[in-house]
Amino acid sequence: MKKIAILLALSAALSAPAWAETKAVTLSISSMTCGVCPITVRTALQRVPGVEKVGIDEAKKQVTITHDYSKTNVRALTRATKDAGYPSSINQGERDHG
Repeated sequence: MKKIAILLALSAALSAPAWAETKAVTLSISSMTCGVCPITVRTALQRVPGVEKVGIDEAKKQVTITHDYSKTNVRALTRATKDAGYPSSINQGERDHG
């Protein structure tokens, strides 16, 4: 039974694309002012192909998105928030790689 579990774990690890590059970016969204805003923003971002994780800091009005850089980029993420009614901008100190 242990051998099967090890083989399954190894198989899953080897089947992941080697070229996938995970990055995180933090966006500022000043228009997030109510309790529903983060839900809308999270939903919009999770619909972008390649988004793996969305973390929201309501107090700072920031969203940190972990994504597969081979599938999406910052422009697509900011477009998703804007299309949902919440324009965003990349935090100072971070670079826009696409």
